[in-house]
Amino acid sequence: MNLPPWHVEAWQRLQQRRRRESLPHALLLSGPAGLGKRDFLRRFVQGLLCQQSEDGEPCGVCRSCRLLAAGTHPDVIAVSQGLRKDGTQRSEIVVEQIRELCARLAMASQFGGWQVALLDPADAMNAAAANALLKTLEEPTPQTLIALVADAPWRLPATIRSRCQRIDFSLPPSAQALAWLQAQGVQAAAQALAAAGGNPGLALTWATQGALERREAVRGDLAALAAGRTTPLPVARRWQEDEPAQRLWFAAQAAADEARARADGSPPPLASRLDAETLQAWFDEANRAREALRGPLRADLVLFDLLGRWH
Repeated sequence: MNLPPWHVEAWQRLQQRRRRESLPHALLLSGPAGLGKRDFLRRFVQGLLCQQSEDGEPCGVCRSCRLLAAGTHPDVIAVSQGLRKDGTQRSEIVVEQIRELCARLAMASQFGGWQVALLDPADAMNAAAANALLKTLEEPTPQTLIALVADAPWRLPATIRSRCQRIDFSLPPSAQALAWLQAQGVQAAAQALAAAGGNPGLALTWATQGALERREAVRGDLAALAAGRTTPLPVARRWQEDEPAQRLWFAAQAAADEARARADGSPPPLASRLDAETLQAWFDEANRAREALRGPLRADLVLFDLLGRWH
């Protein structure tokens, strides 16, 4: 398996536990989106269930591997935000889903080996769902692995986190991330890595999806607002229609760059009229606005309010 370098240590540690037959009954894979924790988990589960794996690597051809590839393995139960009765997507994992999962795990494995439950995103469980999962975490059945994946693990109750073996995926050193990106054929690797805040997986995705051009457009919009060449309303509408969360990420970066320039006594690159303290507050507000997009608030109003403060 060709692992990203920031996966190697966690992979080796988990494989050592598998060989010693001392795997935990629950794993929590956490860390920023883009670092490949879902790919890591998928590969590990394939190797765990493979009927002829070598050193934890799946063969890819046995019955178990074929069923996993088709998404029909009877001993793998995936739980995510389901659909409501009216067919719309839920925003959270609800208690009925967890009760159904626990009932499934109480039954015997159909292949006579491991049963694996995948909760992703686990941080989307509501309070009742998390409470329902606790009993199964406290009294696991033999050869059962419950794997939780969370981009924001702090949203999980401490009682859930404390009952899982945690695997944290953190940003690798910039030199390592840059070398990996260049090996993937990314041309503007340094620029992409800076845009993604040092996250190489995110940088790889963004480099091929027009995100770098979007980043420059955001900075242009903020500069135009600062100079009075435009007003918040058209900018808010434009951001709302095209990757608003990503644009807020880039806006927060721009505010941080502006604040650093103020602190260094250099001309601020966007020529904003905000002082360093106000820029720091605006940076925090931009990040809160990105979180607010996940909730019920209207995106256009969230964006308009934020951009009005910059203007």
